[in-house]
Amino acid sequence: MAMEEEPRTVLERLIAQNGDDFAGLSKLIGRNPTYIQQFIKRGSPKKLPEVERGILARYFGVAENILGGPPGNATKTGIRLIPKLAVGASAGPGAIPDHETLAGKIGFDEKWLRKQGLDPSKLSLIQVDGDSMSPTLNHGDDIMVDNRVAGAMRDGIHVIRFDDVLMVKRLASGPERRLSVLSDNPAYPGWPDVDGAAVTIIGRVVWAGRRL
Repeated sequence: MAMEEEPRTVLERLIAQNGDDFAGLSKLIGRNPTYIQQFIKRGSPKKLPEVERGILARYFGVAENILGGPPGNATKTGIRLIPKLAVGASAGPGAIPDHETLAGKIGFDEKWLRKQGLDPSKLSLIQVDGDSMSPTLNHGDDIMVDNRVAGAMRDGIHVIRFDDVLMVKRLASGPERRLSVLSDNPAYPGWPDVDGAAVTIIGRVVWAGRRL
């Protein structure tokens, strides 16, 4: 990508290559729906503010300097974009998602991911829906799911499908392939003894992030 290109041109190409849209990226950086379109098409603002520029650079996995940042940010970091799916894993009464479509991507340091023993190609992000896993996981938290362990059981927090509902619960193994499907919030009931064959393990929750 040519260093002399205008940041507007670079950003427009990145958006096209990634299959994104102006309104969605404007929402990502906390601006009104036409902000990115006005920047690219009208040159307003003339330069992306530092915070917004940083978010976009991390999202696309590029160096900030090609989006108008200072030369000191010229080194591209090893950012891996993890897909965020437009579904919620219920931590409450439960909800059946109609489909699993891409809601965006969030960048993580690939070295950090691999240091955690994770394969970046097997990860996805979804949002917690409900508060039955509070205080461990709260409503609206983004969680990273290691899909590599789909179907594999070990004690811990997993995204599962149970009674045709996608949910996030704590699993504990019992005798004779029985499972405990538990909520961390004592106000919500769990299922202390279920047939393991009735639970489909989608993946293990390995990271959570929340808005403060």
